[in-house]
Amino acid sequence: SPAPSVYLGTLQILHLLEDLKIALEMLEDPQEKEALRSQIPGATHIFPQSQVNLHSSMNNETYQERLARLEGDKESLILQVSVLTDQVEAQGEKIRDLEICLEGHQLKLNATEEMLQQELLSRTSLETQKLDLMAEVSDLKIKLVGMEKEQSEYEEKQNKAEVRETETMDGTVVSEDLSPLSSGTDSGPQSPLSPENRKSPKGIKKIWGKIRRTQSGNFPADDLGLAEFRRGGLRATAGPRLSRSKETKGQKSDYNAPFAQWGTERVCNWLEDFGLGQYVIFARQWVSSGHTLLTATPQDMEKEMGIKHPLHRKKLVLAIKSINAKQDEKSAQLDHIWVTRWLDDIGLPQYKDQFHESRVDGRMLQYLTVNDLLFLKVTSQLHHLSIKCAIHVLHVNSFNPHCLRRRPVDENNVSPSEVVQWSNHRVMEWLRSVDLAEYAPNLRGSGVHGGLIILEPRFNGDTLAMLLNIPPQKTLLRRHLTTNFNVLIGPEAQQEKREIMESTAYTPLTTTAKVRPKKLGFSHFGNLRKKKFDESTDYICPMDTNPGATNGTQKNYGGYKGLSPFTDRELDKLDQMEHSEGTVMQIGALSQGINNLTNMLSQDEMLNDSRFLTPTFEDWR
Repeated sequence: SPAPSVYLGTLQILHLLEDLKIALEMLEDPQEKEALRSQIPGATHIFPQSQVNLHSSMNNETYQERLARLEGDKESLILQVSVLTDQVEAQGEKIRDLEICLEGHQLKLNATEEMLQQELLSRTSLETQKLDLMAEVSDLKIKLVGMEKEQSEYEEKQNKAEVRETETMDGTVVSEDLSPLSSGTDSGPQSPLSPENRKSPKGIKKIWGKIRRTQSGNFPADDLGLAEFRRGGLRATAGPRLSRSKETKGQKSDYNAPFAQWGTERVCNWLEDFGLGQYVIFARQWVSSGHTLLTATPQDMEKEMGIKHPLHRKKLVLAIKSINAKQDEKSAQLDHIWVTRWLDDIGLPQYKDQFHESRVDGRMLQYLTVNDLLFLKVTSQLHHLSIKCAIHVLHVNSFNPHCLRRRPVDENNVSPSEVVQWSNHRVMEWLRSVDLAEYAPNLRGSGVHGGLIILEPRFNGDTLAMLLNIPPQKTLLRRHLTTNFNVLIGPEAQQEKREIMESTAYTPLTTTAKVRPKKLGFSHFGNLRKKKFDESTDYICPMDTNPGATNGTQKNYGGYKGLSPFTDRELDKLDQMEHSEGTVMQIGALSQGINNLTNMLSQDEMLNDSRFLTPTFEDWR
């Protein structure tokens, strides 16, 4: 082929040139080299030289062009380097400007954080001042009530003194003045007044003024000793005057009478002071005396006084039971206004409107049932436990209105017996003292207070972290909270909580667990007439807490008996509680219709027997 032949010819030429070079190098004698050069023909000598010079000229042109090109590339690179240097300098200026701006923003951020801290501190101080003012207002109200009570006592004493004075004057003056007239003959001049009558001339003038105002009118004062016995005279009209004085005496002595003998107006005034003034209009039409209320059944209250609200009815029934039993309960001194402030203290201000509308007072807290809480729209299981522990604290402190502690004290010397009396605001102050101030506002409306922390065994550090909305990823923060929480509650409560957590029936507290009313079955219809909505005795915190009633051993925290957690059985009981309000109201309306039909069929003695229709007052006892 042509290509290999050309390749072989070129290779042969190269070999020949190499051989020529080697042969010339082997000639060391210059004379031999000159003799050889003289023997080479001129054309042969010129041809390789021309070929070499031509190639050299071509190579020289290529190098110049490359050199020019490289110089142009060098200049362009220098230009690019200068441009890039300028850009780097500009970027450096921008970076320095951004660093200056960052420093400025950092300073603003620090200033804003300082302002935020100051705002939090001022808000905390304002809240503390607000609580102090509320406590002072509460103290002033209590003092005002005490002064009003003292004033009423002084008025009663004054009324008693006036009644005694009137009775004394009636027994001395009237008997002495009327005795000479009983013979029917002239008795002669009247003897002078005795020393006893001289001591109270104003009382005598009052008696004579009453005598002159009577209708026996023609008896002159200057003829008292010469008056004759005649029809229409003083002797014939003495009886009505004495009976009138007895009526005035009865009205004044009504203040000291027992509740059963109270008049209509006094009973109505008592209802207004009791917070049930909206039923006074019907009470005036139905109540003739306090005995009417003492013997009334809840059905009578609903029918005659229009008390449809079950908690209003329960409030009145509890008060009447206390009056009947002559019990002086400490819880009765706490009115419904105090209960609304108590809800603030235990961290449940969202229920203040329902409790105030239902007029829940201290006595109702003592006898509060799970049904009542469901009626008050308290459905959270955690909030049920919060109210239960708070009522337990009230029980232990004999319903002292100032038993909860709102102000911070020495955080280093805090015992569980003091923590159990902490209010919700006091717990938030403790969080600020352990460097968790940013999470403290999350406890508002959570129901967390000292009683729940100490007395509820299932409430632990994880529960508090959940309520504070601390993310699970922040393990160090949660560990810090748990450590301080365990130091706060003490080793005894910590051991109890650990035992509960290790038990097989343990279920952690959550914010989503609800208390649902029990579904009504056919087996309950037989007891509807005996047990209505406001007759339930399933108290949220029984007065006599049995230490061994539930699983686990009970602990004492300075006089506080720990409340064991709800067992599975009790949780089922909370989930399936008594009849719901709507069902009970429907059944109540049906029962009322049956009662009306029964009254219409009064010929039948069995259906007419009231014992089968409505519970008597003894059923409430």
